[in-house]
Amino acid sequence: MSGILELARPEIRALAPYSHAAWDPALVRLHANENPWRSPADGTRGGLNRYPEPQSSELIARLATLYGVRDGQVLVGRGSDEGIDLLVRAFCVAGRDSILVCPPTFAMYRFAADVQGAAVIEVPLLAGSGFALDAEAVVGRCDGTTKLVFLCSPNNPTGNLLDTEAIREVVEALAGRALVVLDEAYVEFAARPSLVPWLERHPHLVILRTLSKAYGLAGARCGAVLGSPEVIGLLRKVIPPYAVTVQTIESVMDALEPDRLAESQVQVQRLGLERERLRARLALIPLVSKVWPSEANFLLVESSDAGRLLEAGVRGGLLVRDVRRQPGLGRCLRITVGTPEQNDRLLASLEVA
Repeated sequence: MSGILELARPEIRALAPYSHAAWDPALVRLHANENPWRSPADGTRGGLNRYPEPQSSELIARLATLYGVRDGQVLVGRGSDEGIDLLVRAFCVAGRDSILVCPPTFAMYRFAADVQGAAVIEVPLLAGSGFALDAEAVVGRCDGTTKLVFLCSPNNPTGNLLDTEAIREVVEALAGRALVVLDEAYVEFAARPSLVPWLERHPHLVILRTLSKAYGLAGARCGAVLGSPEVIGLLRKVIPPYAVTVQTIESVMDALEPDRLAESQVQVQRLGLERERLRARLALIPLVSKVWPSEANFLLVESSDAGRLLEAGVRGGLLVRDVRRQPGLGRCLRITVGTPEQNDRLLASLEVA
């Protein structure tokens, strides 16, 4: 047995995968209790009257090419959220095990742990150093109960990339002790490339990716867990057999055609320019104390009166995210970068707050 899988729940290691209906598109399907006729509202190529292939081999191959890994290193699910949930359920025994997070960060890590009954250890990011990762403290706080360490880079909601050497320190120190889960939901917007190549050297590293952000497919709900074949095989035991719908598979396959990928890359570049324009203009607004640098598609804004800015945005017909309840962000809002027209409307609203 792999040392990685020894970290997983014993009952999950022993679990027999659900036996779904056999998949063979060359044969007529009279074995899965499906309706033989398509719905009049069905506009898909594959047909909604048929169950999709569990873990679509075509989609996995396309995502493996996109992310630069082998097919056996990819699990496809409903956004990064499902990957987070699966990891916590597969590795944390309720009432005994723990995860470690670095607040302020994505709230779904804690939510998944709370649902599973796992404890949460917090090692705050260093706000005085631009929300830097405290690698020494992370390693020091991991104990025998810690199964998963979640790192988000670029971090949500602060927008900063975590230092590569600090991540390396954590990954190398926790080999054999815990899985390190690196959430790269926003990495397409960053100046630094993904750390996916590290997967070959560190089998206890897991990387989360999503098509919700840079590829404009938030409504399709498609994300990927990238990791060692052993970890991916374990998670395949836990994920429901038809988690990814026919519509999602077809939408993603279409979006990842070469010409559309090129269009997405152009949009990412435009968004980066718009992010910097918005950042410069926000910094001039009287109620804004600071606009933090960002490597994502949003900006963290500190304000002397965040409530007034929120209200001003709503009066202009725009919503921004109130993150004041997160540790260390008591005066902050998170603003997603919109179109130039949307950003101009927001700026006009906030300038008269």
